[in-house]
Amino acid sequence: MTFKDHFSGHATAYAAWRPTYPLALVDALAEQSPDTNTAWDVGCGSGQLSGLLTTRFRQVLATDASAEQVAHAVAAPNVEYRCATAEVSGLAARSIDCIVVAQAAHWFDMHAFSTECTRVGRPGALVALVTYGWMFIRDDLDRCLNAFALEQLSGFWPPERHHVDTGYAELHFPFEPVGLPAISMRASWSLLQVLGYVGTWSAVAAARKAGAGERFDTFAGELTSRWGDAETVRAVEWPLTVRAGRVGS
Repeated sequence: MTFKDHFSGHATAYAAWRPTYPLALVDALAEQSPDTNTAWDVGCGSGQLSGLLTTRFRQVLATDASAEQVAHAVAAPNVEYRCATAEVSGLAARSIDCIVVAQAAHWFDMHAFSTECTRVGRPGALVALVTYGWMFIRDDLDRCLNAFALEQLSGFWPPERHHVDTGYAELHFPFEPVGLPAISMRASWSLLQVLGYVGTWSAVAAARKAGAGERFDTFAGELTSRWGDAETVRAVEWPLTVRAGRVGS
């Protein structure tokens, strides 16, 4: 399978501006895992989840197909970063208690990845696909963000984005279902942080590559006019969708 690399070109920005997952997610994963020895963070990017997993798991193996993303990953005790694809991880058979993919499963060959999960997961290992869609701040700001994402960036989103919008419900997932509690990712962000995050979207990168970068500039101007004092910090929320299951015996 050819690796579709949408993020290596702005790995520094990705590391700087992507939000951090809540500890409640890590707790939910640990409570449903058969043990807490080893977790595999698949498609780890620059490690937004990897370090947090060590609060409940003794060792975290974090892999990403992008060497540039791994190079920008935040070092953390008990986290080992490796450059490897989700489908051919190089991990030992039956060595993993928890396999988690945060905002990356829509890029995988899910049939091949599921086979790899069955190979590396211990019997009963948890497999969790985590995703989040649009951010919520305040009604008028949300309308501005949604108009940019859905109208100005229409045609620039890669087709795999569809799976984020459907909460991964249509992805191949041959594991015994496991229910996890509803969890949201939250942050307190300034205008600069929101614009930095939006700038990491794959569709923004595609628009810039196509010579339509002014669309982001226009959006940034409109959001700035609505925000007020640029230093004002506002609550931001992304509801998480987690599709989870167990590796069979």
